[in-house]
Amino acid sequence: MARCIAQPGAYSGAVARTHVACLACLTFLTCLTQRCTRAAVAALCALAAAGCTLQVPAHADALAQGVVWQPDNDHLDLRGNWDKLGVNELLVQWIAVDDVAYMAGAGLPAPRVPDWVRISNEPWARGVIVGLAGFADEKKARANMEELVERSLRLAKVRPPVHITGWYFPVEADPTWADAARMGPLLERLPKPLWISVYDTSNIGGEAFAKWLDGWLPRDVGVLLQDGCGVYARGPAAAREYADALAAHLGKKRVRVIAEAFRPKQGGGFRAATAAELAPQLEAYRGYRVYVFDGPHYLSPELVDGLLAIRHGEGKAR
Repeated sequence: MARCIAQPGAYSGAVARTHVACLACLTFLTCLTQRCTRAAVAALCALAAAGCTLQVPAHADALAQGVVWQPDNDHLDLRGNWDKLGVNELLVQWIAVDDVAYMAGAGLPAPRVPDWVRISNEPWARGVIVGLAGFADEKKARANMEELVERSLRLAKVRPPVHITGWYFPVEADPTWADAARMGPLLERLPKPLWISVYDTSNIGGEAFAKWLDGWLPRDVGVLLQDGCGVYARGPAAAREYADALAAHLGKKRVRVIAEAFRPKQGGGFRAATAAELAPQLEAYRGYRVYVFDGPHYLSPELVDGLLAIRHGEGKAR
């Protein structure tokens, strides 16, 4: 079911704009039913302008519901067949990283900009969680969160022309970060719905991990749990236990899972996971909304087909 979620300060006291936004929601749904692409895009524009988000429903038989995109100069022409897995939501890691933006009007150099309009019409991007401002270096990002929040607030006002279902603040948290609680008050300033990603390579256990997060995370912020399988921190069953512990403490609606579709490569770096490696992850996380990291780098059409072959029992995947 569609529902409008007000962004802070977007239309305070403006009842008329709220009605317009809700009408835009209804218009968009009607247009999708009738396959009226032009009218649907127009309705989305009105929806975005009113500061609302339309939730994207999940399919019960989907292998995954979302795919992550980490924009870089080599992967701006985003294309894939991820909808074959059931994916209908795109998580963009950031729309500005370091001193480069991937959208116009952000107040930063934007030498190359993705075709956001085309992307918004892809079946795997019916909804988009928009990543805000980040730094590629984790230590730098953590040390400069205040600056990133200010940049992010400016970016949120510009908005890429996509159907926004939420926002993502690209500063990752883990229990070894002694100053993580400093993030809490800063997150309260950002637009909602808001997500952050969390991980635990020190393996303190799901219960301790959940208690640590619950001690400082604002109640209206959700978490994307990095499963750790890509760096062999844990297997799918243990990752599921982490997700369940988070859900018990934070509430299941605030917990989603990032399935890492990569593995360490001999000699350094990473390779794409095989279908036989990735399939158990997707199976283990059933019941949660799952995002595969990341689409253009690792989740190739061949890997998608391999996952479907395993799903349908058509032999062993490559």
